[in-house]
Amino acid sequence: MSKLSLDRILQSQGFGTRKYCRTLIEDGEVAVNGAVQDNYKSPVETDNLVLTVFDEEWRYREHVYIALNKPANFECSRKPSHRPGVLTLLPEQFTWRDVQPVGRLDHDTTGMLLMSDDGPFIHALSSPKRHVPKVYHATTAEPVTDELIAQLLAGVQLHDEPAPLAALVCEKRGDHLLEIVLEQGKYHQVKRMLAAAGNHCSALHRAAIGALELASLDLEEGEWCYLDEAQLALLAAA
Repeated sequence: MSKLSLDRILQSQGFGTRKYCRTLIEDGEVAVNGAVQDNYKSPVETDNLVLTVFDEEWRYREHVYIALNKPANFECSRKPSHRPGVLTLLPEQFTWRDVQPVGRLDHDTTGMLLMSDDGPFIHALSSPKRHVPKVYHATTAEPVTDELIAQLLAGVQLHDEPAPLAALVCEKRGDHLLEIVLEQGKYHQVKRMLAAAGNHCSALHRAAIGALELASLDLEEGEWCYLDEAQLALLAAA
């Protein structure tokens, strides 16, 4: 168990600067487990803490672990250059607490994107040494053939890569649809592999990371959710 002053707790949860958080508390805009507080110096137990700020409830979380069903035309960057950033799809508090994407998806790629403010968690899932498998559904411009699947499983040579890259799994899901499982996470890897194999990726969707499937989260495009311990365990087992 740990206790922190109420202004520090609000700041840690992304409600703004310490000065602004103190103002919120003194103005009676903050309740702790249902009881309004006006003393920002009050020590508060963080275990099982539920804050109410502007009449909206927020459970205290030391770190946040989020899954987003990313739509197309959003950049996975905290400083997007040409399109809106994925953080605009989340509450403003997450920007204040430095939530970041775990890896990246191209602006036109849809599907599962993990986000967190836990540095070791981000590094563990992003590190190529972990070999975390990622499942993609790729729509192809040309029909899927047995030869295409064989090439992707055997490995294709990409420019600037020292050795061929191969899919762990590659299965036909439709005349123009492939399910591809990769663990390397190279730049534009699915698109480049399909191009090297003589086809073209016209749409790409990430369906799973490790054993955590996007379909199990029941998220519409643009929606997000907190990940619970069981869901995080599926990622840890990857």
